[in-house]
Amino acid sequence: MNSRSLLHSSVSRRLLRPVADLIDQRIERQVRSAVRRSAAPATADTARLVRDVEALRHRQLTVELLLGPGGRGISRMVGEASLEHLYAEVAALSGDRDAAERNVAAAFRLLVALESLGVGRIAGGTMNICGKLGTIPLLDPPNDEILEIGTLYGMFSAGLVRMMERDGRNPNLTIVDPFAGVQLQPGTDQRPDPTGAPVDEHAVRTNLALAGPAGAAARIRQGFSEDPETRAAVSDRDYGVIVVDGDHSAEGVAKDLEWAEEIAAPGAIVVLDDYDDPSWPGIKDALDDRLKGSTRFTFLGKAARSAYLRAT
Repeated sequence: MNSRSLLHSSVSRRLLRPVADLIDQRIERQVRSAVRRSAAPATADTARLVRDVEALRHRQLTVELLLGPGGRGISRMVGEASLEHLYAEVAALSGDRDAAERNVAAAFRLLVALESLGVGRIAGGTMNICGKLGTIPLLDPPNDEILEIGTLYGMFSAGLVRMMERDGRNPNLTIVDPFAGVQLQPGTDQRPDPTGAPVDEHAVRTNLALAGPAGAAARIRQGFSEDPETRAAVSDRDYGVIVVDGDHSAEGVAKDLEWAEEIAAPGAIVVLDDYDDPSWPGIKDALDDRLKGSTRFTFLGKAARSAYLRAT
């Protein structure tokens, strides 16, 4: 009988079984011993992990209450990639990376503070709002006269006043808005704001007061920007900054840009909100058409969802 046959024979299996059982027993004892040695640390680590996860959940809940969509309809959470992209866009417009980062960071803190203390909200995405608030002062407007066409709750204007003051400016604000009780846009449902607050001049005044004396002194004209009476009432000066955020249709934007050319001071900064937003294609169409013809405006670039122009 060869060795292979010997190992597989019934006699060999009976003789080797005690040895195999002994080996199995020793392996089992070693495994049990290892489990006992690691049981206490594993239990402690697991308990610590549970506590850490629970603490993170509590912190996340707190952050969600402050920055989440509840009460405003849109989240103010910030992603690293989106923030880095905005830094680059504002730096390209201003020519100063350090100033871009500083202003965008200040604008974010201001946005959170205003929405925490104010009535209503600032319309738009977080990066777009921070981009506008951070960029406008860096473009060195020729004077401190500001016109905002379409304000919703006036909170963005309050933020812009504060950002201009941070830059050593003395802003003088004019606002034009119909104050229809809800946010008006052609082709959209007129429904109550997610915040539950009515869109009216009282809310705007409340929010402007958060910006101090310059906000409280703002001139407000109720009416649509295309109305001759409304235009006549606020066309008494040349504006260094004009924010166009009213009627988002191509026709409405074209009219606002035409008016802006008439009242923009030489070197003025004109900001066109929601530019290149697929939800509002008429905005880009209107600007592109205007830039094809004879115009005072030069396209400086964009940051987030806003286009920036300079008047000659």
